[in-house]
This record gives sequence, C-alpha cells and structure tokens, in this order.
Amino acid sequence: MIRPKILLRLIHINWVLVYHGLDEIVLKTHLFRPIRYLVYLSPAYWMGRHNEPRGVRIRKTLEELGPIYVKFGQALSTRKDLLPDDIADELVKLQDRVPPFSSAVARTIIEKELGATISETFAEFDDKPLASASVAQVHTAVLPDGRKVIVKVLRPDIEKRILSDVGLLSELARFAERFWKDARRLRPLEVVAEFEKTTLDELDLVREAANAAKLRRNFENSELIYVPEVYWPLTRQKVMVMERIHGIPVGDIDQLRAGNADFKLLAERGVEIFFTQVFRDNFFHADMHPGNIFVELPAKYLAVDFGIVGTLSPSDQRYLAENFLAFFNRDYHRVAQMHVESGWVPGSTRVEEFESAIRSVCEPIFEKPLKDISFGHLLLRLFQTARRFDMHVQPQLVLLQKTLLNIEGLGRQLYPELDLWQTAKPFLEKWFHERLGPQAKIKKVLQQFPELAEKFPEIPMLVFKALDDASHAHEQMTRQNYEMHELRKQIEKNHNGLMTAIIISAAMVSAALLLA
Repeated sequence: MIRPKILLRLIHINWVLVYHGLDEIVLKTHLFRPIRYLVYLSPAYWMGRHNEPRGVRIRKTLEELGPIYVKFGQALSTRKDLLPDDIADELVKLQDRVPPFSSAVARTIIEKELGATISETFAEFDDKPLASASVAQVHTAVLPDGRKVIVKVLRPDIEKRILSDVGLLSELARFAERFWKDARRLRPLEVVAEFEKTTLDELDLVREAANAAKLRRNFENSELIYVPEVYWPLTRQKVMVMERIHGIPVGDIDQLRAGNADFKLLAERGVEIFFTQVFRDNFFHADMHPGNIFVELPAKYLAVDFGIVGTLSPSDQRYLAENFLAFFNRDYHRVAQMHVESGWVPGSTRVEEFESAIRSVCEPIFEKPLKDISFGHLLLRLFQTARRFDMHVQPQLVLLQKTLLNIEGLGRQLYPELDLWQTAKPFLEKWFHERLGPQAKIKKVLQQFPELAEKFPEIPMLVFKALDDASHAHEQMTRQNYEMHELRKQIEKNHNGLMTAIIISAAMVSAALLLA
C-alpha cells in the first residue's frame, strides 16, 4: 500500500508534467489512459505550455521537481551523443543556471552560520549569484585582506525536499522488487540507499571542504588539474568559502577554440585524471559534469564542487583494474572469469559462453575513435547481455560508472578523435607494475620491516609461550581423554546395573503372576 505522503508526491509530479506540457508522458502510462480526456479540463492545457520547445519544457519540469531531478538532467546533459540536440542544449543550463533563491535569504543563512554580519566578514559581497545549482548557489566576495573568494550557500529547506524524493524512490524500488522479475538483479533498494548517502553528504559543506582539501593535496603542483584552496575559518555546514578561480567552462568549445586550447591534450589528460584518482589515490571527484570543470589555457583543468566523491574497497579496485586491463588486451576469457570469481554473475555461469557474449559486444568498438562508436547501441547490447546472464548491479560502483560516463562524454565534446583504449592502457599497465610487480612486493616488505624489527626482541618469548601453551594443551587433552574414558566406564557400569535390575524386576513380576 502506497503511503499518503508518497501518493501526494506522485500526484504532484504528474501535475508538474501536465503543467509544463509533457502530458503525453503521463497520459501514455497504463494508469492514466482511462482519464486522459480530463486533461482538456486543466487550465494548464490552455495556457500555451505546449507552444514552448520540448527541450525548454523538459528543463523547466526538472527544475520545478527539485534537486534530484536536476541532477538527473545534469547527468544526461553530458551525453549529447544519446540525446536530440534541442534537448541536450537545454539540459546544459541545469549545470549552473538553475533559478536562484533570493540574495536576502542567502545573506541571512551566511550571517547565521558565521555569527557575524556580511560587512564584518567581507570587504565586498556580490548579491547577484555567480552560479546557481540544484543544491546551492555561489556568490563572489572579497576578504578584508583583498583575496577574492566565492561563497557557497545551501538552498533553504533543501534537505526536506531531497528526503521527500528519496522516500519516493525507495517506495518505487520496493514496488519494483515485489513486481518486477529483473529487480533482484538490479538491486534497486541498494542503489537508492547508495544514492541517498551520496546526496545527503552533499548537504554538509564542511564535508565538501574536506574533500576539496584532500583532492588539492593529491594533485598539488600537478600540471593536470588545479583544486582551489578552502578558507576553513569561514566554512560551516551550510556555508563554504573558497579561493576564486578563473577559467573557461569546459563545455564552451567556441571560447576554448578561440583561445587555442589543446583539445587532444585536454581529452587525454581527462582520462589520465580519472584513472589517477580511481587507482592511484582511490578518491575521485564523482560529479564531473561541465558545470564543475573549467580550463586554464592551453590544457589545464580547474575543478570545483566536491560534494560528491567516491572510493572503492581494495578488492573492487583490484578487480576493476584487472577487468580494464584484460578488456584493453581483448582477453575476454579473463574478463568473463573475473566476473564469475567476483560474484558479479552467478557461479553456475559457463565462462566460455559469457566470454563469447562479451566479445560480441566489445569487439566492434575497438580501434575506433569516440566519434565512431555508437554508445546507444553499445548500452543496449550491454543491458541485453546483463539480463541474459543474470548479471547483478554493484551499488558501490554506481558512482564510478556515472563518473566514467561523464568523462567519456567530455572527451567526445573536446576531442572526438580520442582513442580511449590506447590512452588508458599504458596507465593501467604502469599501475599494475607499481602495485603488483616484484618491486612492489619487495617495497611492501621493506615498509613492514620497521614494525617487524620492533617486535623481533619479543619473538623468543612468543615462541616459548606458544610451545608452553602447546605442551599444556597436550596435557589438558590427555587429562580430558582420561576423564572421558572414566566417564564412559561409569556409564557402562550404570547401564549394566540398570539392565540387571530390570531383568530381576521382570522375573519377580513374572513369578508373582504364576503363583497368583
């Protein structure tokens, strides 16, 4: 049974779709077909919403529905290869041009969080937002010492709206698990739980500031990417102050071209940054849509917005690295074998059959640049293969998959001639050599040597104690065996006595009956 609160939210979502002229989506569903004629009674139908371009209607719908839907639109906006141009161009506006909330509200939140007035904290503060996204908006400011900064402020009541939509997603996931046979494989409840965790983490700007600080350390003095500095004294849960950076939005291809950007190097560095974060640092920026990435000419990235980051367990990290490398080497048998070993497909799967299916999906896309690969067709084939072999979704990898899609989407925009396989393969081979080669094993032993050396004086006593414990254990076992033997003898004695008593009693009863 759907809870009343969830039902009201579903009705509201459908109303917003109708209001923005997307009623064909609502009325084509089985549930609403019997009442589709009622749309003509709706004032919204006669307000001319249908006259706006469909891309505009879709964007406005997502904006009104709230942050989770905006994030969905942001993710789609990076994949212009999968969307019609008119829709893709409108969804790009969701990256940093969501309608802002009032500057008066922003000032109130900042002053409450910092415990001081705007004029006491900043020498200058611009009331007009520099950017506005689904969870927060950004204002520019100048500190009393002259440093230029940005001030990020959470939207008011944002947590309440997100929890409402996450509740709806959870409810839909429960229905899916109950009524959809593929739900067990797709694990919707676990995926929603992972999504809820990462989304709620975004609402703590202290956590985001810590993420930024770690990424900044990981890429300190790097030529690949620059992460701005956080000003900790002015950072709170709902407010974060950070160094202001200046660059060209990575999605503004015309401006990059006018500035003689090195598109090939940018695309290759994007791939290198991704693999470096995932495999070297095991800490990756997981919200890399174009609104969060800028370029310092000719080919250096500038990153912002660190609310969503991802990590992997050591086992997942190694399995992924081996899968990637085997994939790049076209060793499909190894890919199939690792999927079975890791439990991503059932253990009863025939490796040879799975290998053949993987080959049929992957082989057509090798030795081709990004522009010649149909990812719509590829995704369809992957879904068909996953369903056929009962391949389970790995919720802990959803963030990584989303990030990889973003990176690949950026690569298609910047340099469609990029050979993704040849760019990534050398990096993974180097990673394997450094982490799993003979030198790596020797290095690990040497790293552990000080700890072993510290415990070395205790080893003789530990050996003596182990031998003493073993001796006592042997004596105790001998004693227990003797006691068990004596107990067994006593039980047998008691048993024999009981049988004798039973026989005598039976004889006495028989004699009494005969003499009676």
